[in-house]
Amino acid sequence: MPTDEEPLPSSTALELSSTDEADLEAEQEAATEADPTPKRPAAPAFKISTFIYVFLGMLGLLMIIDTAARNSVACLLGTYTVLSPLGPTTCATGGGPLYFVIGFQSHYLLLTMAIAGAIEMLITAVAYNYTTDWIKAAKVQKWSAAFRKVQMEAIRSGKKDRIAALKPHQERLTRLSSEVSIAQFKGMAITWFLLILIYTWVGLLIAAASPVAQTVSLGGTVVNLYLYRVAGYFPLWFFIFSLYTIPFSLVFRRVLKNYWLRRHLDGKPTPPTPPAVGAAGGSA
Repeated sequence: MPTDEEPLPSSTALELSSTDEADLEAEQEAATEADPTPKRPAAPAFKISTFIYVFLGMLGLLMIIDTAARNSVACLLGTYTVLSPLGPTTCATGGGPLYFVIGFQSHYLLLTMAIAGAIEMLITAVAYNYTTDWIKAAKVQKWSAAFRKVQMEAIRSGKKDRIAALKPHQERLTRLSSEVSIAQFKGMAITWFLLILIYTWVGLLIAAASPVAQTVSLGGTVVNLYLYRVAGYFPLWFFIFSLYTIPFSLVFRRVLKNYWLRRHLDGKPTPPTPPAVGAAGGSA
């Protein structure tokens, strides 16, 4: 019969260390262990970070629905986000500090899309890295895979008591999985807003460019980035910009994730080294 201290039922399919279990549940069980008496849950405190996540998510939804709001917010991005002595200009002409700093005054549209895609994916990678606990996510993923094996064995055995014994562990695993998913949704709120914002700004910049600047050579074929439509609907620049963002996203997320894990491992105390077998035998 499994005990309450085990993260999952004992089985050869579950290779879970007690150290991992203690690290993952220390914060959740600290309050209960300190005071076993049941208490009324306190009202959730106001968090400015939660407000920002919700605000960005709702603003992104508004930008999807309302084209005028989407263009207005993108104009603000191009006008005020980069400090420049040139000062803001009208958005209708593609102006603003971004227009001069990374827009190159609409002369090098492919280069502008590459730089804008790199900036966008760097910010989204930082947001995901900030909101995601990679150690906890890895442990939950490992536990889920192990639990599925034990659950399938219990179902095939047809023993009701064995299946019932898995329910507390399944509930706890579901709770931990939801916590990881909620943390990832926080990063998605920032990504959702930023994707709409950058894509809109790039579209306005290309629309304000001259027909000569909009015309580029791709594979020996001269096409207009703004006028040419893929499948008769999507502009060509949209797909080119997406191709820029995919490799940047993969690289930035992998680098930041490895950096975060390395810092975590470096800050974790090293366990004491057990005595050698020979030394133990000699002392005996």
